[in-house]
Amino acid sequence: MRKLLLASVLFFSFILLAACGSDENSGNGDEDEGNVLAQLKEEGTVTVGFANEKPYAYQEDGELKGAAVDIAKAVFAELGIENMDGQLSDFGQLIPGLNAGKFDVITAGMAINPDRCENADFGEPEMMYGEGIVVQEGNPLDLHSYADIAENPEATISIMSGATENEFVKSEGVSKDQIQSAPDVPATFSAVSSGRADATTGTEMSLKMALETSDSDNLEFVTDFKQPDIDGIPSYGAAAFHKDNDALRKAYNEKLAELKGTDKFDELLESNGFSAENNSVPSDITTEGICSGEIK
Repeated sequence: MRKLLLASVLFFSFILLAACGSDENSGNGDEDEGNVLAQLKEEGTVTVGFANEKPYAYQEDGELKGAAVDIAKAVFAELGIENMDGQLSDFGQLIPGLNAGKFDVITAGMAINPDRCENADFGEPEMMYGEGIVVQEGNPLDLHSYADIAENPEATISIMSGATENEFVKSEGVSKDQIQSAPDVPATFSAVSSGRADATTGTEMSLKMALETSDSDNLEFVTDFKQPDIDGIPSYGAAAFHKDNDALRKAYNEKLAELKGTDKFDELLESNGFSAENNSVPSDITTEGICSGEIK
């Protein structure tokens, strides 16, 4: 009887210890997240998703370049991660690719907005920017704003899939049947140059830089474009992380904050065609405020 009682006590003690051990392991979310950062440090390489959008992130002669890329490189170097493995993707597939584990981070100057915040965790804002449009030379339809496109039912506009401009133009009254989707900026230029669309839109810097290297000689940037007074403009670009990688995002934010307080940060913006004065993010603009809708 004593042997049976002792065996029972030992058995239930083993079960209790196993259960405690299981609870302890299941509560190690922070440790697991930290392991992602530790693994990247050990490997010395971070995989970044980008969408070939100049001057934010693009590939040229096999080298990853751009303002968002240079900022991320500087931040990851401070974290002990010297190499960046760039993975090209259509803009609209960046967040799905992040969530599928294809990238450790998105480095594309992607604008923070509440909808995107539901599917990815953004770092703190790195730059701000406005919008622009490109039309055929001479601006045959006299388009100077999104409202001008909305008021002309015959006008069509080509927009990169997944870009915030898809919602911007709709909020200004442009109908769905006026909007054409394209995988990237060069494809939108091709649509306008060939006459398949009357205009394309994107961030001002992207369009200007892309136009400089475009093979199309019948396009022009609308210099007097009227910025719409709508939520999301100006936009604030930032790196984006998988929602399970809080430790990586927090470490990135910490080093980013240190970088922002230096002349080097201004140099990184200006070397990519941005203005440290006009494109730097005000200190009171935070990702939390943008994601919550508090900052429009």
